[in-house]
Amino acid sequence: MTTLDWASTASASVSTTFTTGFSSCHVFLSFTEDTRYSFTCLLDLVLKDRGIKVFMDSKKLWLGEAVGSALLRAIEGSKISIPIFSERYAHSKWCLLELVQIFECYKSKGQTVIPIFFHVTPSDVQSQTGSFAAAFQNHVNNFEPGLVKSWRDALRVIGNLEGSIIGPKV
Repeated sequence: MTTLDWASTASASVSTTFTTGFSSCHVFLSFTEDTRYSFTCLLDLVLKDRGIKVFMDSKKLWLGEAVGSALLRAIEGSKISIPIFSERYAHSKWCLLELVQIFECYKSKGQTVIPIFFHVTPSDVQSQTGSFAAAFQNHVNNFEPGLVKSWRDALRVIGNLEGSIIGPKV
């Protein structure tokens, strides 16, 4: 299945899960720069073409506003979160912070989470192996143990959810 085929299929399934009275945006995309101009932009375009309101982080969005609080509000206001796990995902402190918030909304509000494994395996995410292991070697030395544990817990649970695997590393 090509990226365009997947994005089109995903938009059809995403659009059928919405309820009326929904605020802010329908879908929150969590991703790193290594997928922004390939898969993520295409997914964003296809979803928007289907009338689905998407929150996709952009440097232009943050003029004059605290990034952290705006991201948390965007995640909480979304019906669906789609973390796009790539080789660089666990290297990003921001992505891991987003993922913890996504995990909290999944547990407390029943938010739908659709993980995408882009050139990584679900076991890399769940067990923090491969590129995720390298990222966590650095995190253990630079962040508080409780924070690192929250990142690991979120990766373990969200990585176990049914999602889509895209790319050659399967």
